[in-house]
Amino acid sequence: MRRLANYFLRGLVVLAPLVITLWITYELFRRVDGLLGLPIPGLGLVLTVAVITTFGFLASNLITRGWLAALESVFARLPFVRLLYSSTRDLLDAFVGEKRRFDRPVAITLTPGGTLKAMGFVTRDSLDVLGMPGYVAVYLPQSYNFAGNLLMVPAAQVEPVPAESADVMTFIVSGGVSGGATQAPRNGSVLPPA
Repeated sequence: MRRLANYFLRGLVVLAPLVITLWITYELFRRVDGLLGLPIPGLGLVLTVAVITTFGFLASNLITRGWLAALESVFARLPFVRLLYSSTRDLLDAFVGEKRRFDRPVAITLTPGGTLKAMGFVTRDSLDVLGMPGYVAVYLPQSYNFAGNLLMVPAAQVEPVPAESADVMTFIVSGGVSGGATQAPRNGSVLPPA
C-alpha cells in the first residue's frame, strides 16, 4: 500500500506542473483570442506579441520618443492616472526595462553581528535623500507570492551574492527549492554528513 501511495505522489509531482502549465497556456490563448474575436486559435496571441514588439520599436525611434514623452507628461498631470501609470511603469522597468533594479542580488544580515540572513536585491545604493546616510534599499521578494518587503539596511550588513539575479530570484520565489542552489541531503539532516 505504501508503494502505491509513493507512485501516486510521484505521478502527482510529475503530472501536476505539466497539466497546470498546459491549462494556463491554453486559457491565455483562448482568452486573448476571445477578446479580439478571432476564429483562428493562437492568432490573437501572435497579434498581441506583434503589436507589443511594434510599440517597442516605435518607442526606440527618435521621432516617436518625443510623442511618448508628451503623452507621459499628460499622464503625470492626471491624479489617479498618474499613480496607476507610474506604478505600472516602475514595476515593469524594475524587471525588464532599461532601469532594471533586480540585477544585484545580496544577502543581508538581519541583526548586527547575527547569523540569520535574508536574500534580496539592492534597489538603491544611497538613502541620503531620506536622511539615512550609510543605508541602502533592499527589496526582499516573498516565496510563492507576487509581493515583497522593502528594507532600509545599513550598508555594512549587505554582502553581494555571486550568482545570476534570475537564479537568485527563482531560488527566493520557490522557497529555496529551485534556482541553481544545491539541495539538502536526503538523509533528513539539514547538515551534510560528517
